[in-house]
Amino acid sequence: QVQLVESGGGLVQAGESLRLSCTASGRIFSINTMGWYRLAPGKLRELVAAITRGGSTNYADSVKGRFTISRDNAKNTVYLQMNSLNPEDTATYYCNAVVTQQMSDVPFNAWGQGTLVTVSS
Repeated sequence: QVQLVESGGGLVQAGESLRLSCTASGRIFSINTMGWYRLAPGKLRELVAAITRGGSTNYADSVKGRFTISRDNAKNTVYLQMNSLNPEDTATYYCNAVVTQQMSDVPFNAWGQGTLVTVSS
């Protein structure tokens, strides 16, 4: 099995920063893309940022210039540095990883349990 454990959420004021972390563990052969999604009340889940194993990144337009995604392949860990937070960033943030457990396996999506980020105005 594969587990993704997130940390770093919390309550901050507008303009402040937070750093989320997510570490994958378990039976892992390789991890391709890792990313962060968020789900806010009354809204659809959206991709916030993603990063490939080689370091290519993409971001939602709403976070470009404020959020930075990075990863440590040796630690199976992905980070999301969030700066200049605003109340619209309030959501539960979920870590995602595309995992292969054996060389010949089809990759699958693994998800974390979510971490709540609340930004007050």
